Amino acid sequence: MSAQDAGLSPDDGGADLVLQHVTKEFATFTAVDDLSLSVPQGSFFALLGPSGCGKTTTLRMVAGLEMPTSGSIHINGKDVTDTKPYGRPVNTVFQSYALFPHLSVVENVAFGLRRKRVAGAREKALEFLDLVELGHLAERRPAQLSGGQQQRVALARALVNNPAVLLLDEPLGALDLKLRRQMQVELKRIQVEVGLTFVHVTHDQEEAMTMADTVAVMNAGKIEQLGSPAELYELPRTAFVANFLGQSNLLPGTVLDTGETLGVDIGGARVRLPASRAVSTTGRVLVGVRPEKLHLLGPGQEPAAGWNVLPNAVLTDVSFTGVSTLFRAEVPGLGTLSVFEQNQHGARAAVPGDEVRLAWDPTYTFGLDGDEDVDDGAVLVATGGSRP
Repeated sequence: MSAQDAGLSPDDGGADLVLQHVTKEFATFTAVDDLSLSVPQGSFFALLGPSGCGKTTTLRMVAGLEMPTSGSIHINGKDVTDTKPYGRPVNTVFQSYALFPHLSVVENVAFGLRRKRVAGAREKALEFLDLVELGHLAERRPAQLSGGQQQRVALARALVNNPAVLLLDEPLGALDLKLRRQMQVELKRIQVEVGLTFVHVTHDQEEAMTMADTVAVMNAGKIEQLGSPAELYELPRTAFVANFLGQSNLLPGTVLDTGETLGVDIGGARVRLPASRAVSTTGRVLVGVRPEKLHLLGPGQEPAAGWNVLPNAVLTDVSFTGVSTLFRAEVPGLGTLSVFEQNQHGARAAVPGDEVRLAWDPTYTFGLDGDEDVDDGAVLVATGGSRP
């Protein structure tokens, strides 16, 4: 079903959302700090970050449930900063489904339309139940549905009201892992099909990367970095983004050679780094490489020509996970590095205590400011996304 088929006019739905220098202060802290962003029309946009970073407060300000201390919010070119929630062209889907237990599924979806006295409310509700593939359950009560089905009913109820922007506040958080992954695919399918602007708040990195066209990584009320999932993963610009979005090996070093390719000393080893992939190109830097880019070299194995090599590493842990194996290797002067290897030809015969070398293509290296904390963001991942 296209946006037009669903009754969603291009002039009304899918509008741009623009925040200009928005700040939200509470009595003891600043939740959102001078935040500006523009959400493109018809995109799936994710606000990703740990608990307490300001992402939910941002969403609540867009919905009108919180008022910004300063700054402005525009939807479809109209300033809605002081507009009441019911006057804004937005709908929100929360983690809790908030369905009416005494109403049938179709009547839950039609509820908002009936309050507005929209003609053909039941027929429109049935159209959107078909969109979320639940038309055959229209007459059931919410209690007769699974969690995933209830979430899809909540989604249909929000979409049927023709919002310019649909806000999703941790909508999959109450579902189990398997169902959550299924719903990620479903949400993206529905967003593409109706062509509306979705703004999704989550602390789940996989969820954001699976669904979103654009991700804004938030930290302490500010946006650390904004871009496509691939861009943020392959070329993080801060230690927080490198650690929070996936895993990274960050190695302190000093730039010795400049030019298009930097020569960096890390723990006595010389490695190369493209200057175009470095935030800092002189002095102290952090050399970053993702675990899956690293390769273990055992006795008699040689790296490809021009690759970076760290010698004298010793395996400290080997964890078989089925699809891949996670290795932990201690490198003198640099600490412990992580290596992911796909088990394409069976798991590597390696045990803790083995001496190896670590090698990787310099093309996949990135460089960060040397004054950053190598653990910034990593603690939040280890503790489930919460601030200590």
